[in-house]
Amino acid sequence: MKVVIDTNVIVSAFLNPYGKPAKILRLVIQGSLQIIADERILGEYESVLLRPRFNLPAEDVLNVMDTLRKISLYAPPYHGNLHLPDEGDEPFLEAALSGGADALITGNKKHFPPGRCKGIKVVSAEEFLRSM
Repeated sequence: MKVVIDTNVIVSAFLNPYGKPAKILRLVIQGSLQIIADERILGEYESVLLRPRFNLPAEDVLNVMDTLRKISLYAPPYHGNLHLPDEGDEPFLEAALSGGADALITGNKKHFPPGRCKGIKVVSAEEFLRSM
């Protein structure tokens, strides 16, 4: 199964290693799920995780990022206009569309109105794990 994971899910995985987002990240790292990304997405993960307010060990973040860069399926560029409420969310939907994702996993479903997602299933971490 191929998924795109929003940054808020990745951050939650780091902040609570026992939560549902962490389980999803473990499934990706173990190879049970394929993550679709591009450099915009991976760069956002890294820059957000390294923010001082999260106080995460840089070595841990960089190790996970190195793994994600190696195992990610890189989405080809998407050519089209999505017009999401938050322009910053567009790379995630673009990667899902161009990479053939089965789901986009996010903690902010309202940022991805169904009418603009062109058939991509947008789910929370809990919904995704329930559907597996």
